[in-house]
Amino acid sequence: MACKTIAVFGATGAQGGSVARALLKCPGFSVRAVTREVSRPAAIALKNLGAQVVKGDLDDKEAVEQILKGVYGAFLVTNFHTCKDKEVTQGKLVADLAGTLGLKHVVYSGLENVNKMTGGALRVAHFDTKGEVEEYFWEKGVPMTSVRMAFYFENFLTDLKPVKNASGEYDLVLPMEGVPMDGMAVADIGPVVCSLFQSPDGYIGKAIGLSAERLTAEQYAEKFSKHTGEKIKASKISTDEYSKLGFPNAEAFANMYQFYQMKPDRDIKLTHQLYPKVKNFDQFLTENKDVLKNLLK
Repeated sequence: MACKTIAVFGATGAQGGSVARALLKCPGFSVRAVTREVSRPAAIALKNLGAQVVKGDLDDKEAVEQILKGVYGAFLVTNFHTCKDKEVTQGKLVADLAGTLGLKHVVYSGLENVNKMTGGALRVAHFDTKGEVEEYFWEKGVPMTSVRMAFYFENFLTDLKPVKNASGEYDLVLPMEGVPMDGMAVADIGPVVCSLFQSPDGYIGKAIGLSAERLTAEQYAEKFSKHTGEKIKASKISTDEYSKLGFPNAEAFANMYQFYQMKPDRDIKLTHQLYPKVKNFDQFLTENKDVLKNLLK
């Protein structure tokens, strides 16, 4: 039986890399890994694992068309740009070509169009653009499943790591105002997508909200404390206060947390069905114990 080839865009990034590696372990599939830099170490590593690594740029229609010719399906993750129209244009290009070339299944890393859902009350640009692309895929009749990720656990190890306060303790600044927030390791998206390609019936034409676990800011802080040995507490901050902190895109991120407080549809049970080994936050921190050693220094 011939392998079904899946074109994986952004194959050297976090999501695309996870998907490419998972599919390479998945019987019946081969991977066409798409990257702008075929000589980078992550691309070479995928080639050594058996992927066909090809150069591609979502701004290049001819290149994307060649990439999609002859494939069974594709995994698409688009990146937010300062000019929001660029991400939407790139997503629409893949949708148009997928329809023309007759791809059987596209899995898109989407999100809600928050601005549309809230009647313009909230704008979350890095969500809204992906929501527009989702809608376009379905309008064009392309067989597509959208996977909507929860908050990345990995964010807690970088930009949103606990910060030292004046008393020498640490604050986890998460403006959820007591509402639990879904989370998941981005590294776990690959096996979920693999399951969708293996068993597409019932998922094509739908958006699936992914989540490993749903915790309050206080619970995230407690687990951080347990794994680091430091006293970490959740900061009592509102989304309004957060929006005025002055860092780039603070208002957009405050809107994102406000949207999270509306409890968007993220299905923990389905996520575990699609990938029974999906990690909870405790397991994620345990796996990243070496990072945690230096995280708060």
